[in-house]
Amino acid sequence: MAHGPPLLLLPALLLLPALLVLVLWFGTTASSGLLQVEMAGKTQKVLLNDTATIVCKIHGYHHLDITVMGITWYWKHQASATEVKLFEFFGDHQMILRSGAYVSQRRLQRGDASLQLPGVQLKEAGEYRCEVVVTPYKAVGTVNLEVVAYPVSSLSPEQAMVKENEEQLILCMASRFYPKNITITWKKWTPKDPRYLEVSEGIITNGTTEDEDGMFSVTSYLMVKPSLEDNMTVYQCVVWHESLPISQSRNFTLIVTETEKTTSVWKNIVISIIVIILVIVLVICIFKRKELCQKNPLSSTLRASPQNIQNDIGEGLKNYNEVFSL
Repeated sequence: MAHGPPLLLLPALLLLPALLVLVLWFGTTASSGLLQVEMAGKTQKVLLNDTATIVCKIHGYHHLDITVMGITWYWKHQASATEVKLFEFFGDHQMILRSGAYVSQRRLQRGDASLQLPGVQLKEAGEYRCEVVVTPYKAVGTVNLEVVAYPVSSLSPEQAMVKENEEQLILCMASRFYPKNITITWKKWTPKDPRYLEVSEGIITNGTTEDEDGMFSVTSYLMVKPSLEDNMTVYQCVVWHESLPISQSRNFTLIVTETEKTTSVWKNIVISIIVIILVIVLVICIFKRKELCQKNPLSSTLRASPQNIQNDIGEGLKNYNEVFSL
């Protein structure tokens, strides 16, 4: 007579498949919780044309067997909802869909699944997704990549010689930068004050213009009208952009000279002094004709005078000779 299982064990045997499913489910959940990826924050920045290293670190395993795991990198443009596959690695299979995309297998064994992209362009900014599979588990991380270009700044002219009260225009140009936002300020340093002071007057900054390749340019103008006290003043153009670790600065030295009017004033003063001397000499000659007039002091005075002054008082000499020839 065949004996079946005891009646008391039948309920347990019926529940065994369900118990196995629960054990597997809890085991899978616990193990998959150990597989994690860590990105470099929410945003990474890279300079235009540089090599971008988009960080993706795997946690939960001391040593990875890359023959039983896979890495896939995806990219999505900010203005698109469609993902594009850039790189894929599974065991001995590797597929590169973006030229130069690379994940080091040696570093992958140590849990580093970072993606390297050489020569990054502005159009490659967007969301990057790192998908890691360690059979049978999967972990995903995303990061936003920003591509920036630092400005090329210049100042024109770098030095100028101007006459007092004469206007001089200084140009500060910043070009080939991205993104659009940029700040240009002006400062000045004078020999009397060694501190750089902010300049707020005489500044005109044009609106930022976009080039054909999506980068931007801007020009700031400073108009100065110096006095002689402004001689050797240094003006500084300061450019700040988010792509720069520190601001860029360009200097301009202003050399101020006297105007022709000022020179003429001094010339007139000198001529007036000489004329006064001549009048005094003439008066003396009137009272002492024989002694002084024979020596002709005017001729020796004129010989000691500059050529331009001789021309101005030449006519006076003729009158003098006519008076004393009588």
